[in-house]
Amino acid sequence: MYKLIAIDLDGTLLNSYGEVSKKNNEAINQAISKGIEVVLASGRIGTSVETIAKQIGADNYYISGNGSMLFNIKNQKIEYENFIEKDKILELIKICEENSIYYNIYTQTMVIANSLKYNVAFYNYENSKKSTEKRTNINIVQNVYNYVKELENTKFLKMTICDESKIIFSSIIRKIKSIKGIDVLDVSHMCKKVIKEGTKKNDIEYFYTEVTKEDVDKWTTILQLLKLIDIKSEEVIAIGDNINDEKMIKNAGLGVAMGQSNPRIKQIADIVTQDNNSDGVAEIINKLI
Repeated sequence: MYKLIAIDLDGTLLNSYGEVSKKNNEAINQAISKGIEVVLASGRIGTSVETIAKQIGADNYYISGNGSMLFNIKNQKIEYENFIEKDKILELIKICEENSIYYNIYTQTMVIANSLKYNVAFYNYENSKKSTEKRTNINIVQNVYNYVKELENTKFLKMTICDESKIIFSSIIRKIKSIKGIDVLDVSHMCKKVIKEGTKKNDIEYFYTEVTKEDVDKWTTILQLLKLIDIKSEEVIAIGDNINDEKMIKNAGLGVAMGQSNPRIKQIADIVTQDNNSDGVAEIINKLI
């Protein structure tokens, strides 16, 4: 019997507009009513994940920053952390600035950037549909390096680096991988999101990678949670779509890939469900639970 379901957000639980469908929400509520722990495991900042977790009723724990943090929602307490050091963030900023490539930094409570582009533009679009207290905190600053340098008592989850040109993007990745003590996510395909303005739809497409501290991943953090709540690995269902979901899909009792997933993720998954715009999460929960 499965006792825990770990669900990614972007490209998995959320559709292309950043929304949780009614079917997905109902399926999750049914699983929770049967005593199954549902945990969101996302690359997003903590407060953003927590808002969605509370919205769907999965309000015990969440994982953010691709596994940088496990947070206890009820007690408002960090149960496990593996944050990237400030000096590494500053080193990454310098490389990005010197090569004129877009980047943004995720802390526990905010996204820091110098403009609204790519993933940050999509978060801003999501914010336009939410009440103030539920919005992702986006902090636009002119000089990101100096701003970060002056920050104190701040926990850095990860850094996201984006560009529309694959040649430019690949070049910067090679430079970043030379830095010791970090992990660079190997994403080879374009990210595609949709912003809807009235009847008009605008596609946002870009190559990206995510940089965390070395040995950060969702599955390692899920294992920390399993110790806390006494659940075995084989009792876990993990649902995701991208490279940052690879280890949890590979190691869970049942690994589920979304219909539009990266081909590598589909290959290692036990089951492939419908895509994120066709209630794939609901389909798998209703089928198994």
